[in-house]
Amino acid sequence: MADVKVDKVLVSIIGRALKAISDEMSICMEKTTRSPILCEAKDFVTGLYDAQGRMLEQTENLPILSFSLSPVCQHIAQKFRGEIYPGDVFFHNDVFSLGNQNNDVAAFKPIFVDDTLVGWAAAKGHMADIGGAVRGGYNPAATEVWQEALRIPAVKVIERGKLRRDVWDLIFANIRLPIVEEDMRAEIGACTVGERRLAALVRKYGLERFEAHKQALFEASRRMMEAEIRAIPEGVYEGEGQVYYDGKTPGSRYTIRVKVTVKDGRIVFDYGRTDPQTTGFVNGTYTSSASATLLTFLQMVNPNIPHNHGMTEPIEIIIPEGTILNAAYPAATTFGNHLCPPNADAIMRALAPVIPGRVTAGWNNLLCSLSTGQDTRKNEPYVDILFMGLKGGSGAMRDCDGYDHIGMIDASGGLLDQDYEMFEQQTPAPAAQARIPGRLRGPGQVPRRPGRRNHLPHGRQGHTDRHLRRRRRGARLRPVRRRRRHAELHRAATPGRHPASADNQGHRARRAGGNRVPPACGRRRRLRRPETAPGREGAE
Repeated sequence: MADVKVDKVLVSIIGRALKAISDEMSICMEKTTRSPILCEAKDFVTGLYDAQGRMLEQTENLPILSFSLSPVCQHIAQKFRGEIYPGDVFFHNDVFSLGNQNNDVAAFKPIFVDDTLVGWAAAKGHMADIGGAVRGGYNPAATEVWQEALRIPAVKVIERGKLRRDVWDLIFANIRLPIVEEDMRAEIGACTVGERRLAALVRKYGLERFEAHKQALFEASRRMMEAEIRAIPEGVYEGEGQVYYDGKTPGSRYTIRVKVTVKDGRIVFDYGRTDPQTTGFVNGTYTSSASATLLTFLQMVNPNIPHNHGMTEPIEIIIPEGTILNAAYPAATTFGNHLCPPNADAIMRALAPVIPGRVTAGWNNLLCSLSTGQDTRKNEPYVDILFMGLKGGSGAMRDCDGYDHIGMIDASGGLLDQDYEMFEQQTPAPAAQARIPGRLRGPGQVPRRPGRRNHLPHGRQGHTDRHLRRRRRGARLRPVRRRRRHAELHRAATPGRHPASADNQGHRARRAGGNRVPPACGRRRRLRRPETAPGREGAE
């Protein structure tokens, strides 16, 4: 490999090819999964890793999941050394062997070229159920991991291309919903796509040439990240974030404390003074908390840095075991992913004094509403996380507004809203109203952006005969005061054009004068044909 001459253009080509492969894997997941958590909200990630499990590239639909794949891949490569064969597939979700959340189950597939292991393809998504005491996996009463989920340490479910039926049946016999088995097959399919594409790429350029340019890609990413870190003044900075309510004791509060050390092109995040773990399920794992740290810091640096092993080399994260961000075995940890907002808040408070133009104000806190029950229309159980209701606004930066309805910082804008028609088909709850409230912005110099308010009738009230008749006739439910709210938001976004917008009397006068903004008509917008087409005046 020492004799291989590195071509900088080819380094870029291989980097872009790896990204294209992971994107194709992501599309495969989106098109073949069945749970709305996956196919609608895209609560999953896909990625490629080298033979040692080091990150090559990822498609990070949900970043909080993304940076847990490489540590687990390295764990599998080490644990099964000498027992990894072409056609193998491994499953994993165990939070005490580098998993991030019990419901986030990953599939890993080794990639061989001429009997040589050259890499791995992996996909991880949030499953609708994973066993445990309650359907859906979120058990606020849990005090230990077995009350939350079925633990799946790294296990081989397919060996040399042949399904290990006994292992497969053991896993899915402990999961309530058949849809989970189908979604895990979709993960295997996405990994197969990655396997084919990466093997073809290695064969095209040859293994030695590919390895040399892969290493050059790592080095380039490392240098780019070091340059970003050197732009931060050297020093030690500290910040805190608050966790409210541990799920057990009303009024309880825990503090996340981070010490950020910047020196010689490296950055260290040390959580040594963070409060101890809770007795409930409001705890994190090392991987979920480290992922939160990474995704927060990546929002402050050059977004064009390729996401591979080299990018993470100058970053060190220290989270002692036994803290709320790295709970000790056998603690309950399902809420761990959602400790990202206070973790991010601590990091931004620490770095705001030295890089004020790169941090944001605090993002919306989590409103996690999981709906589960029996769909009487289909006579089958269902689980839905109601992503429509947990997408608030992001914090503003110094020189620009935040974003409307972007969701939690855990997702960094990658978590999608559900389609309302699909939501009503997949769950028995009708969507009666969806709107963006215009008065939720913070009073800063640059206001934060609002979230969206949703109204989902539940129980028998949600399915009146009148509602069902309207849906059968294809009628749309009219949002309350749609035109007025749209006009208010338009005036708030462009204050210079509406100088009297703060004056209630002037506001009513404009409404009476017919200053209306056309309504947003939802997904199927009807375009009105003008009475006289342009260029045909007087044709009749």
